[in-house]
Amino acid sequence: MTAEEKAIIARKIERKLSISYVKIAQMEEMTKPVSPENSIGRISRMDAINNKSVMEAALRTARKELEDLKHASRHLNNDDFGKCENCGEMIDVKRLMVMPGSRRCMKCAR
Repeated sequence: MTAEEKAIIARKIERKLSISYVKIAQMEEMTKPVSPENSIGRISRMDAINNKSVMEAALRTARKELEDLKHASRHLNNDDFGKCENCGEMIDVKRLMVMPGSRRCMKCAR
């Protein structure tokens, strides 16, 4: 991987990190408990509880992506950056450009 490619990936990581922090903060707000004293109907309450559980799943995914981005940021300048943690082969640079937090090559990610 060239220095220029690493610089592009570093910029993408920084951009995605800032977006992730905002997205997670918004999701955390949306996953707060549904207050029973709110005067909404039974069906609306059930819908709100269902939406909350869907948002909690999305929040777990977003937190995992954030952790992967932080990991990539910490290891970007290491010699082994871009190596698949499963098979040890280099991850395609195009994959890292799109998903800079990737820890596995396409073959192992399947």
